[in-house]
Amino acid sequence: MITAAQARDALRSLLPGVAVAEVVPRTGGENSGVFEIRCDRPPTRLIIKVYPEGLDWKMAKEAHVYGLLAEAGLPVPEVLGTDGSRTVIDGAYTVMTALEGTPLSEAGAAMTGEETHRIYRRLGELLGAVHRLRQDAFGYVVTGVLSPVATNAEYMRERFTQKFREFADLGGDPALLRSAESFVAARDAAFAGCPNAVLCHNDFYEGNILVAHGDGGWRVTGLVDVENALAADPLLDLAKTDFYSMRGAPAKRRGLLEGYGPLPPTWPGAFPLYRLFHALELWDWYASTGEPTPLPHLAEDIRQMTC
Repeated sequence: MITAAQARDALRSLLPGVAVAEVVPRTGGENSGVFEIRCDRPPTRLIIKVYPEGLDWKMAKEAHVYGLLAEAGLPVPEVLGTDGSRTVIDGAYTVMTALEGTPLSEAGAAMTGEETHRIYRRLGELLGAVHRLRQDAFGYVVTGVLSPVATNAEYMRERFTQKFREFADLGGDPALLRSAESFVAARDAAFAGCPNAVLCHNDFYEGNILVAHGDGGWRVTGLVDVENALAADPLLDLAKTDFYSMRGAPAKRRGLLEGYGPLPPTWPGAFPLYRLFHALELWDWYASTGEPTPLPHLAEDIRQMTC
């Protein structure tokens, strides 16, 4: 938690004479604290995101990626400033504008099927705009591509190898692992169908999409949390949205794909591989954090994908 005095000091260089009324914790990532700062003078709301020691690079990453998305006209927070000195707050931090809206994960239950379709159509348009931002190589994005890989085939084989190793090391079912390895080996030629990397949000799911309701109904007001951004095949991003948020819901998938536009010709072969990758990655993550509850469900997802 940060105090109102710390928030005031953090904002002083950006808003001289600022009067902080309240600091409200907001939902953040696993490694970062996110706080909404409500100010009386000037009357405004801002976000301060705090990064613990050793993760200062995430501050630079988010500023970089949000800058790329803002230049492309996407509805993202404006980064007003960053500070890695740790003299004001116990951590590096970023100050951003606070976007209007509620996470779609919270508001979605109140929507009709038609409204859900319309929101997902807009999400397809936004994700398509993200994917028009070409990258020079495949790999993890910080302020550029870290450890760039020349081809998608090489990149995805490396990533699957890593996830298979983690699955085994974390006690995953050996028979299920063999099934997944065989599934990928029989189909991984599909990776070569992506010739160029694009910017991928890599967490484009309902928890990171903000929506608001007005006279015209529900509308998308922003997308947030770019900590996981990659330079990769756009289908990898679409598959994560499908696996995390849509899970076969017809109105959602139909809307997203209508908004997104024509899919690459590699769609039929690559998409099942990418959905499997995200299932493995999520199983590995939960297992590594000592959270066993989701593991049987995720193992069943993997089993159904590879049978």
